[in-house]
Amino acid sequence: MTTADHHAQTSDPQAPTPETSAPQAAPEPEISDPVAVLTAENQSLKDKLLRTLADMENLRRRTEKEMADARTYAVANFAQDMLTVTDNLRRALDSFSEEARQAADSAVKPMLEGVELTERDLLKTLERHHIRKIDPQGERFDPNLHQAMFEVEDPALPAGTVTQVVQSGFVIGERLLRPALVGVSKGGPK
Repeated sequence: MTTADHHAQTSDPQAPTPETSAPQAAPEPEISDPVAVLTAENQSLKDKLLRTLADMENLRRRTEKEMADARTYAVANFAQDMLTVTDNLRRALDSFSEEARQAADSAVKPMLEGVELTERDLLKTLERHHIRKIDPQGERFDPNLHQAMFEVEDPALPAGTVTQVVQSGFVIGERLLRPALVGVSKGGPK
């Protein structure tokens, strides 16, 4: 190709050039109603915002409940271990009959009073940490809180009444820490 031929091709207005030889893109369709589109987008964003706010509120509530439960039940293992101490203090006190307490000499009486005081203080401390003692003597048997160890034939009491507490139970918050071991009446009126 000579320089004249090349010059002739470039100066020809009908000759295809790289810019004109490519197919042209179709023009974008016109938006029929821009206000309607913006209103729909606004509504969509508002819905997303409201859902996000509701999710955040649910998360906040769930987190608050989990934190409250963690505070309340964090001492459960420690409290479970301390129950044997309360049991032993009660056994020590129960080993003395009322007559033996009255007849006790001046060396034994202060020791008994000290054990009683220690038991009371321990139970008060447990209560400050939402741990309550269950002593269901005379109450209706509740399998959620009590464990029946034996039945007692007693027609004077309604069937299912706790007649004897072998071992006190404890709850922490609303959860059972240890069931009360009890004897239950049978044979009486329902």
